[in-house]
Amino acid sequence: MFIVISCMLIGILAGIAGRKSPAIPLVKHTLIYTIWLLLFVLGTAIGSDRNIISNFPTLGGQAFILAFAGVTGSFLSAWLVYTLFFKTKQ
Repeated sequence: MFIVISCMLIGILAGIAGRKSPAIPLVKHTLIYTIWLLLFVLGTAIGSDRNIISNFPTLGGQAFILAFAGVTGSFLSAWLVYTLFFKTKQ
């Protein structure tokens, strides 16, 4: 986990340092394709792992519950913040 956070921080610092670089528009243009490639490679790695595939019904159910709870909590929190701080009183 330390390696992931370190890479992210180094990337942030490189982005701050290179804001005026002419390469930034190229990076922005190719970013979506890089993310698609990473997702494809992740899917390939998961699909080739027999342990994950054999436990997919259990893992899939847990993932659905976590995703649903996360989306519901985010929606309710955003609604509460909007209602309390941004909605004008009539």
